Amino acid sequence: MIVHSFDPVLIDFGLFQIRWYSMAYILGIILGWIYAVRIIHLTNQNNYNFEQIKKSQFDDLIIYLVVGIILGGRIGYVIFYNFEYYSQNFLEIFKLWQGGMSFHGGLLGVIISIIIFSKKTKTNFFKFADIVSCVAPIGIFFGRIANFINGELYGKIANVPWGVIFPNGGDIPRHPSQLYEALLEGLILLLLINYFAIKKKLLFKPGYISCLFLITYSVARIFSEIFREPDLHLGLVFNYFSLGTLLSLITLISGIFIILYIKKNEQNN
Repeated sequence: MIVHSFDPVLIDFGLFQIRWYSMAYILGIILGWIYAVRIIHLTNQNNYNFEQIKKSQFDDLIIYLVVGIILGGRIGYVIFYNFEYYSQNFLEIFKLWQGGMSFHGGLLGVIISIIIFSKKTKTNFFKFADIVSCVAPIGIFFGRIANFINGELYGKIANVPWGVIFPNGGDIPRHPSQLYEALLEGLILLLLINYFAIKKKLLFKPGYISCLFLITYSVARIFSEIFREPDLHLGLVFNYFSLGTLLSLITLISGIFIILYIKKNEQNN
């Protein structure tokens, strides 16, 4: 049994604080950016059909992605998870340092950002989306670690040696579901996606890696939700699904339909 005693504040300067949650986003974006540039260099060097994408293009895309992640993640959390509270406390929406970001909202924000940028640069949407899919698990990994440090999104009551007593979870050990998600949705997903993207050369086929990301993330998230305590103010949808599971089922089905659509177009051509 472990007692959670982590401080969400990394550095306290008195007038302002640097929190682990903020650093997780910054680190995830920077490392993702660096790795994305490496992928672009590798694919160009090996002629993996990435002639249309240049490093300078992805550098410009980063600004769009950051805006999409922040706006989409926050708006998604407000709408999906706590609309009633934020509708009565509007200014609380802007307190990002307190946490409260939705992956599925961030995903939608990123998709919209890439659509806008791909139209602007007259580039195939999936050329950018596939690269982002390769690096997204890096940000997810750090985000889940930050959730654990914050003591939020903790798991269900657990009778396991690694059970954690969280500050807001009562005096009983719980699953560190944030760490489960960091492992499944972050580290393992990163290795899996990049294995197929680079070793199996699926980056040859625009759209396949994006769909693989949607499908595999959704499966990992649905599995993780088994151990995660549902939000108290939401409970279970239809008395069975957590909201995270329901949203992940939507992304799972979307990924399957998109890849079937891509394969159908390939056969027709």
